[in-house]
Amino acid sequence: MRPLLPAIALALTLIAPACRSLGDGPQEPAAVSLFNGQDLSGWHSDVPEADGNPDVAPSFAVVDGVLMSLGSPGGHLITDAEYANYRLDVEYRWTDEPGNCGVLVHATEPRCLYGMFPASIEVQMHHGNAGDFWCICEDIWVDEMVARRGPAEKWGTREGAARRIKNLTDDSENPVGEWNHMRIEAVGDRVDVWVNGDLVNQGYQCTAQSGHIALQAEGRPVAFRRLDLTQLGD
Repeated sequence: MRPLLPAIALALTLIAPACRSLGDGPQEPAAVSLFNGQDLSGWHSDVPEADGNPDVAPSFAVVDGVLMSLGSPGGHLITDAEYANYRLDVEYRWTDEPGNCGVLVHATEPRCLYGMFPASIEVQMHHGNAGDFWCICEDIWVDEMVARRGPAEKWGTREGAARRIKNLTDDSENPVGEWNHMRIEAVGDRVDVWVNGDLVNQGYQCTAQSGHIALQAEGRPVAFRRLDLTQLGD
């Protein structure tokens, strides 16, 4: 019977990987880049100053293979498609003096706030405050809401209301000029944010659960070299 042992061992060796593969379950979909490195295909801009003024300088451009938010005129670069239940990996850096910018998730109604900002939840990139939430005609909750947003009677989502929700840490950003990695997971009514590996915000009971993704032009130039989206569910 001994001559059969090597054959049995070989058969088991071949079967084992197949069994492991069957037990692994469905694989997570591969990430899809929202930026092709060449042009702004898949995006459109909404810049109020450009209304009726075709000669206005662009607020967004592709420069040396990176997507640039040039800072002004103020406005937004918005995905043509809408998304829900996803992870968004963003790599960005300030190319000059740092300032203000943001990534907007679940963006819908254009110019809902101050005649420029679409209804959305903004994930703040403002230098020193990366990961704050700003409520723009939509709302979201976090733990310790009063400590992080102020008195409840001042909360709101429109002009003049307390719309900022402070993040959990302000020391996660890299020095100015270096690349930062921001990860945003928007699943169901949750929005979770990491900056350079640190969990900086966790929101829930969001009043929007799908919509466009938008980048801001809001004062200072910012470069984006990665905008990768991974679907996390239906």
